[in-house]
Amino acid sequence: MGVALRRSALRSLVFAFLAGSVFCAPLRAAAGDLAAQARALVGAEQGVYVEAEDGSVLVAQAAERAVHPASVSKVPTTLALLRKLGADHRFATRFAAAGPLQGGVLQGDLVVEGSGDPFFVDENALLVSIALHDQGVRRVAGDVAVRGPFLFNWESAGAAGRLRGALAGRIPAPTWSAVRAVEAARSDVPAEQPSLAFGDAKLPGAAAPTLLATHRSQPLVPLVKALNGYSNNIFAPFADAAGGIAVVQAVARESVAPALRDEIVLGDGAGASPRNRLSPRAAVALLRALGDELAKSRHTLADVLPVSGVDEGTLRHRLDGPGERGHVVGKTGTYGDYGASALAGALRTRDRGVVYFAILNHNVPIEVARKRQDAFVRALLASQHTDAWPYQRDEAPAFTRAEVVRARP
Repeated sequence: MGVALRRSALRSLVFAFLAGSVFCAPLRAAAGDLAAQARALVGAEQGVYVEAEDGSVLVAQAAERAVHPASVSKVPTTLALLRKLGADHRFATRFAAAGPLQGGVLQGDLVVEGSGDPFFVDENALLVSIALHDQGVRRVAGDVAVRGPFLFNWESAGAAGRLRGALAGRIPAPTWSAVRAVEAARSDVPAEQPSLAFGDAKLPGAAAPTLLATHRSQPLVPLVKALNGYSNNIFAPFADAAGGIAVVQAVARESVAPALRDEIVLGDGAGASPRNRLSPRAAVALLRALGDELAKSRHTLADVLPVSGVDEGTLRHRLDGPGERGHVVGKTGTYGDYGASALAGALRTRDRGVVYFAILNHNVPIEVARKRQDAFVRALLASQHTDAWPYQRDEAPAFTRAEVVRARP
């Protein structure tokens, strides 16, 4: 009896140690299977799903329960954007003259026709300023008139006025220095930051404004890579480029098995809506669908999602130890107001191909949830023979991948 009690006490101590080990090094595979480690490291009530490339299920814990996924919602949005627009799509922003150009003065408004480029920022405005300066525009008698969806420095509200200020030269000097350093070899780049003077003239606009220049964003793949890395919520209006959130949800549901479709609910494309719901197994199915879509253009998940310990953003300082850095590609999700914290991603293994995983925590303190997620992924890494993703981080500033095409006279 005493021996039995001692054994029971020993088992309790072992379980307590395992349950508290979320902040310690993960268990080796020999100490227990992944399902036991999911219970011990993440928590028995939390959603965990792991699936190998051949469809073998390695862990399924609360796998069908749909909870708020926070920014993992950006995975289906990324999928819908790629499917509708294509990997090489560039968002065009056209700059046109609503009046004749006389003696360096545009006799009317500068018309900006947007198409929803989410990455038009100060540096891009400078590229446009250089093009307009090269074409002899020194003053605009009217104002900046925006047509269509247009964001400047991540915001749509007041975008026209803020763009006018940028074109008038109100951009920090270091930003101009950075742009000029890259563009200095070109003969059309002035020594000083170009600026336009604006007036307040209310001139009748031309029936058909004359195109001056077209700014073309960086291609879609590196664009969504940057936004996913920092988990920018500009994805919410960005989803409109795919046709709106109803289309994004439809694409997501069509991309998974029928049994999983009700486990995908999207109120927005970024993760801020309280309506958003994903199950761990649906999140994994969407990652697989995203990988298949990327393969059509010879890309991988590492080209649109951050790589741990390599890319700037939410995974820069997570899973970045020996044997981890570069081995995990994934999407984080955090929304404290909804009690949501998530990590979904993939590993490259020698024995099982790509292994996909999703950990969707609910009602767990954020920092605790992140440590539990990392502890389980470390256990997953320890159970497999993994290789780093064949990915080289692009160190070039984002604006260098954009281009401005001048209109022919």
